[in-house]
Amino acid sequence: MDIFSKRDGPRLEDVKARRVLSENAGTIRKLADQISNGGFTRMRQEQARAREEPKPDGLIIHDLKASAAARTPEPYVKVSINNRVLIADLSNGRQIQMLGEIRGNFMSRKLVLATKENGFFSPVDDETREAIGHLENVEINSEFTETDLANTLETLLGLKRE
Repeated sequence: MDIFSKRDGPRLEDVKARRVLSENAGTIRKLADQISNGGFTRMRQEQARAREEPKPDGLIIHDLKASAAARTPEPYVKVSINNRVLIADLSNGRQIQMLGEIRGNFMSRKLVLATKENGFFSPVDDETREAIGHLENVEINSEFTETDLANTLETLLGLKRE
């Protein structure tokens, strides 16, 4: 029990009240158990159990992060529904590298590479830009679809799976 006062240090009444409570703690617990039909002791035991660290007795623990880090990524080119063109990992779907974006309206849609000039925060490296640079501003239409773009990018970047 905490007793708050405006003065510095404990008041004489507070010291006496704490001493009476601590001297009679056993009796107070017995009365609390009698009134609550044993609920007070059960509540204290549950609180103590909740504070304990979990024990892995007989449990099998799988560290999913460690196994994901040990696995080599399977990259593929993905054109997402919000028109982003990126390299993603096939096993978990996470983005590896942003290649660009398809911009435009329903009449004319073009590939824009991820460069500082085009307003991207993390541009593609020079090697990737050399490999796929000729595809910048290529129009996406019924003859050259998003799937064709993804296949062409996979071929140019050497990501084709056999």
